Amino acid sequence: MLDTNGLPRGSTARGNGSHWCPVSSLPIPTRVVLLAGPSGSGKSSLAAVTGLPVLRLDDFYKEGDDPTLPLVDGSSDIDWDSPRSWDADAAVSAIVELCRTGRTDVPVYDIATSSRVDRERLDIERTPLFVAEGIFAAEIVSRCRDLDVLADALCLRGRPSTTFRRRLARDLREGRKSVPFLLRRGWRLMRAERAIVARQAELGAHPCAKAEALGRLAAAAAGRHRTPATN
Repeated sequence: MLDTNGLPRGSTARGNGSHWCPVSSLPIPTRVVLLAGPSGSGKSSLAAVTGLPVLRLDDFYKEGDDPTLPLVDGSSDIDWDSPRSWDADAAVSAIVELCRTGRTDVPVYDIATSSRVDRERLDIERTPLFVAEGIFAAEIVSRCRDLDVLADALCLRGRPSTTFRRRLARDLREGRKSVPFLLRRGWRLMRAERAIVARQAELGAHPCAKAEALGRLAAAAAGRHRTPATN
């Protein structure tokens, strides 16, 4: 959880964050903080530290047999880092429903099998703020802004070599894909990381390290942060 100065205070998994603001009998407008960044940049761990409800945007990946999945140029590998491998419409619909009703049904995606294996109900009750995190979060900044549900948009950034090690260790531990695929993807992403961050910034996500991200999240929770302006 974050304290009023934006510092971490313990770690909580995805769940109810209604303790962030007093509960009253009046409707509470709910907003989302979109948390983007390269794969392995620490989005999931940072979101958990906040204690806020979390929508996992990576669960909106397309399934492995979808004929619209893109390929890496010059390769037979599916390009899971392309926004075209992801269902942006479904992700935006889930965000809007959470903001309007406090609950929505979301897919449960298994990265190792590239498939949706279940659906579950995400209930944030009357919490005024939640986090939607994933590598494609920046792709929907303008849509969430236009729908008046956006509190802030952030892009975690760090050293490409650190991100590479963190991503590879996670993916090997979780058995996400074959080792050769993970090494090819990791090398490609490390070389492209600065360009990835630059593109997400152009889409409206503020690039920052973990400490600044925590401070902005605390400010958003306290209602002190304005929606990012259109670029």
